This record gives sequence, structure tokens and C-alpha cells, in this order.
Amino acid sequence: MRRSRWLAGWKGSATKPVIYHCVSRVVDRRFVFEERECEAFRMYMRMYENFSGCRILSYCVMSNHFHLLLEVPPMVDGGLSDEELLGRLGGLYSEVVVAGLAAELAEARKTSIGAEEAAGGDRVAAIHARFTYRMHDLSEFMKGLLIRFTRWFNRVHSRTGTLWEERFKSVIVESGVAARTMAAYIDLNPVRAGMVKDPADYRWSSYGEAVGGGKKGNGKKAREGLVRAYFCDQGVGFEAEKWREVSPLYRRLMGLALGRKPGRADVAGEGNRAGQGMLNTAEMLESKDNGTVLKDLGIAKILHCRVRYFTDGAVIGSKEFVNEAFARARERFSAKRKDGARAMRGIASGVKGLLWSARDLRVRV
Repeated sequence: MRRSRWLAGWKGSATKPVIYHCVSRVVDRRFVFEERECEAFRMYMRMYENFSGCRILSYCVMSNHFHLLLEVPPMVDGGLSDEELLGRLGGLYSEVVVAGLAAELAEARKTSIGAEEAAGGDRVAAIHARFTYRMHDLSEFMKGLLIRFTRWFNRVHSRTGTLWEERFKSVIVESGVAARTMAAYIDLNPVRAGMVKDPADYRWSSYGEAVGGGKKGNGKKAREGLVRAYFCDQGVGFEAEKWREVSPLYRRLMGLALGRKPGRADVAGEGNRAGQGMLNTAEMLESKDNGTVLKDLGIAKILHCRVRYFTDGAVIGSKEFVNEAFARARERFSAKRKDGARAMRGIASGVKGLLWSARDLRVRV
């Protein structure tokens, strides 16, 4: 029997962000994501973002897996209006389907004004419920995205069966230091893999999209997400206009030089600028103002290495945050366990005192 997924206990809070780092891998870890697949995945990812009300803070699509930093906000008080619902449906369904639902809602609204007011109201509520149960929900977002992309992939490649290795992994992430560190860790995936030296040169990531705009977009969605990831603990929303302020801070957090000029991101390995713009850890830490959020801790060195805690730690954040999550999910642990926060080991020990994990990973950390 599978253990239920560990979800944030404050789901529905209007003030405390609910953020997850999600990872899913292709079955047998096959390298199936080429340019066409990456573009299709990002298209479906944005479609489900528009439909579900969940927001992508950062992402990276690699050759055989992907990472998402996903915020799951609560449903608005009172639910969606008919107009808002139809707008959400337009992000996922065809115009014909949306028009049919609009007509169905209009007919139900007419009934709710007449003699059968109660029945009409029930019909309207039932129409909304057919779709809203899949909104503002981590599992429904991931399920819909993975199924829709699998159907596309199987059709294009004339195959059948599952595409994904197992259930996706998810880690609860605190807003603030943990969220911006996780966002940078995700965007640095192609750098750690040796595919590029500057994440701006990798098209299928939030940072690459933010500075290059992607193949069809202007990068606004990606900039909004990274601004939110960086400043969500300070009450900043999805404000693309703050990208000028966030961009240099984010590059410094990733251990990158600030001389990077905006431009279209290239396919991995094909960019002429791939070797430019790096600032090594020693240079950064020896400078008068190293510019990192985590002063003098060598955070860039940590982010340029694989950190298992960020995918397997269950909960990542301050000691208080992890202990709170532990207390809310006390039934998941034995009576011997007294608290939740565990210090990170190995390469991640550089964030000791700032970031903690709910799991004590003893090997290959």
C-alpha cells in the first residue's frame, strides 16, 4: 500500500504560500526529451498553469526528467464566477468545448431566476464542480500534465503505455531563502549536467525563458514566476516589472557574473555565449560584497552540485518551518521521533543553520 503524499498542512492559507519542488523521470530514464518534446512539454505545462490556478515559479526540462517549483494558491473566496471559469477552461479546452459550456451555464442561470431557482442553482454548481476539483491542487495538476503530455508523446512516436518511471516526487518548500535557493538549483540543472556554462543559454528552463523569451513567448510568465520565487516571503506577487531588480540578484545567487546581456536562449550546446558569464565561488566569496543572499556560505558551490535533500528531503526550510510541518503531520512518524528538523550533511552542510530537511539522508548526500 502506497503512503499518502505529504502535503502542506496550511493548504488554503491566504498568507502562507504553499510551494512544492516536483520531479518526475522518464521510465528507465530514457533520453526522450529533444527540442520538439521540450517545446510540447512547456506548452502543456503553461496550459495547465492557466487552467488550474497553480503557478510555476521555476522549471527545467532535461533529457529524461523535469523539475518544477510549483505554488498552489487557495481557491478564491466564493469560488470562480462563470466568466472566470470559462477563461480558465480556455487555457486547456477548444473554443467549441468552451462555447458549449458557456451555453450550458447560461441556460442553468436562466433556470435559477425562474420558478426552479434551487434546481438551477444546483445545476450551475454542478457544472463548476466538474472542473474546479482539478484546480488549486498539486496532485491534480501533475496528473493532468503528465497524462496530457504522455498522450501527445505516444501519438507522435507511435507507442503505447506509461512514459513515467513512478509517482512524481514532491518536497514542501518554505518561501524566502528556501524558495529562491530551490529555484536557482532547478535553473542550474543544465549547468550541473555540463550542457551549458550559463543557464541563460538553456532554452527549456525558467531562467532561459525569462532572458530569451522561448521559441514563441516573450518570457513574461517565466519572469513573473522567478520574481515570485525570489520575493514571495516579502509579499511580492507575480510582478514581471520587478525582473530588472531580481535578475542581478538571481544571477549572483547562482554564482554567475553580472555581465550577461538579455537575448534569445539557444538550444543546449549550440549557443556561442555558453562559456561566458561565470563567476567562480572563490572570486565571489573573496569580493567585498559577494552579492549572495546567503552571505559567506558558498551557496554557489552547493547549487552547482547535486543535493539529494532538495529532491528527497520531504520538507526544506528553516528549522521552525520544518518543525511546524512535522507537527502537522505527526502521525507519519513513530513516537520516538521528537522533532522534524534535520541538519543537512555532505555538500549541503554549507547551509547549516539556514536550511533544514525533514529527512536525515545518510548516504550519497
